[in-house]
Amino acid sequence: MLDALVVSPHPDDAELGMGGTILRLMQQGWSLGILDLTSGEPTPLGSPERRAAETAAANTVLGSPWRKNLGLPNRSLEASLLHRRALAAVFRQVRPRLVFAPYWEDAHPDHTAATKLVEDARFWSKLTKSDIPGEPVHPARILYYFSVHLKIVERPSLVIDITDQLDAKVAALRCYRSQLVENQPDGRPGVIESVCDRTRYWGHFIGVRHGEPFASREPVGLRGLGDLLL
Repeated sequence: MLDALVVSPHPDDAELGMGGTILRLMQQGWSLGILDLTSGEPTPLGSPERRAAETAAANTVLGSPWRKNLGLPNRSLEASLLHRRALAAVFRQVRPRLVFAPYWEDAHPDHTAATKLVEDARFWSKLTKSDIPGEPVHPARILYYFSVHLKIVERPSLVIDITDQLDAKVAALRCYRSQLVENQPDGRPGVIESVCDRTRYWGHFIGVRHGEPFASREPVGLRGLGDLLL
């Protein structure tokens, strides 16, 4: 049973969007998992074997959370009934209280399909009298992280301080050499540099050096104001 499950369309999306938060939650004793929906292949410099090795290395940097790849088709990810059933079965297996999903607005069709798939599978996972393996479960909340291919300014509901986790987040990202190190254009900021610029940007708004933004479609409930950064 997991406290939280991060659903990632491709290996590296979880680290790009919320690697610092994953590290912070793991350090706070959360039971956390990552579910990669696809292998992410083909790509110009990658291969299934190389991507799997890169993912394993990054996961070690993150503190070795539970991780699985659902094996759905890259570039053709759909929120189909078959895929919904497969994801709902994972929800029943690991029974997370909180699910993290990609932000719902994106240029990458796999990302928007993953968002829809998470929302639909969350509903299906609670159904009784179904042929989905496992006992019904309904994750209490979905939070949406930003690993987007659109040039937009995020509009988050909350921002998590990841100042102490930034170096490890960058180390995890650098494990994906085929995607984020070797495949970068000359003369322009690389992906990792851009990610750090964004963490600085959001950290500024909450009075810290680095932050990761999250959105919520539903109201965020608080037991008190003691944890707010004012």
